[in-house]
Amino acid sequence: MTPAAYIDLHAAGLLRRLQTLIGISTVNPPGENYDTITASLTRDLTALGLKTKRYPIPVALLKKSLPAAQLGFPRYNVLGKLGVRGATKTIHFNAHYDVVPVSGRWRHGSPFSGAVERGWIFGRGTADMKGSIASLLMALEALQATGTVPRMNVEVSFTADEETDSALGTGWLVEHAPIKPDYAVVMEGGEGSAVCCGHNGVVWLEVTVHGRPAHGSTPERGINALEKMAALVLGLNAHKKELALRKFKTPEGRTMVPTLNIGGVFGCGDGAKINTVPATATFTIDRRVLAMENHAAAEKELRAALAIAANKIPQCRITVAKISENFACFTPPTHPFFAAMAASVAEVRREPAVFNVSTGFNDMHFFAAHRKIPTLGYGPGGIDYHGVDERASVKELIASAKIYAELMTKFGG
Repeated sequence: MTPAAYIDLHAAGLLRRLQTLIGISTVNPPGENYDTITASLTRDLTALGLKTKRYPIPVALLKKSLPAAQLGFPRYNVLGKLGVRGATKTIHFNAHYDVVPVSGRWRHGSPFSGAVERGWIFGRGTADMKGSIASLLMALEALQATGTVPRMNVEVSFTADEETDSALGTGWLVEHAPIKPDYAVVMEGGEGSAVCCGHNGVVWLEVTVHGRPAHGSTPERGINALEKMAALVLGLNAHKKELALRKFKTPEGRTMVPTLNIGGVFGCGDGAKINTVPATATFTIDRRVLAMENHAAAEKELRAALAIAANKIPQCRITVAKISENFACFTPPTHPFFAAMAASVAEVRREPAVFNVSTGFNDMHFFAAHRKIPTLGYGPGGIDYHGVDERASVKELIASAKIYAELMTKFGG
């Protein structure tokens, strides 16, 4: 029996495993149930023949990196290794197990139900990205059950905190764990017939506008921070227009431009009351950085644009704080590794593959930039990432499992 035939016969097992993963709420922040899910994943990889170890992040580093409210939530990364006799190269598969917080009313009640309906499986993390984990585990199970030997050594990492900044997850792994990959597959970013060869980066800033409080009956005695913030936001339109002129063409022929998302989080400071002139107002900026841009330059010009806009507004005083940053990456898909993945996608899907660049960031850059190895992104994906009724296609979960198995058995480095 071929691995693909085994996967078809055991699709129900893939869904059961994914339902188990979905049922463990790993919402980040704060980072709940990481202990439970990594213990489960360690058992899964060990049962599939990989030498597996769970790496706790040192407490001293947690205290340095996490807000005080999250210090009761330990971080773990899981690493499994499968050695192949005679193999000289190693392929590394990576996925994060944390998920974003939930809100709203879900179709099947609980956001962690794992309910299956009309070819879709619902739940937080199905698309981003526990579905990828379940697909890879099924691919490894298929190889083990059919006695099919990969052509390379295999490493598998399941990591924490990608939904924040990955510093204690894949960032920690590539610097401190005993990995020796020659190639890497981060199991998101590309899906369907698209194989990801790069992704946007991001700079996150928080802007605080400082006013002066006063009684609501005498607003002329204060400086209204909300009004100044509104004018400042409008003042950033000039920078948005500048960014719209900057273009990057992807291998699939799509044109990308840098973007600003303003006010994903916004609010007022202490002392807010309906009859008080607001003394402070805050808002965030999400600056998407193209693969061909320089991150430091992008941040510098954004800060300059804020300063210019604020200077044009009377009595507008601001401070700007950097929240976090994730770096963009792009690799022209010329290496044989990319061709091998494209061939695996085409073989399973019966359609040609294309190479895309993801608008969202993921952990590819840690392998591509830090380890400087050929790195691509591919997974089952889904619908309503980070939203209500997030879900993944059962068909795509099965296809991804077959593609991972195909890659491991056809590409030898």
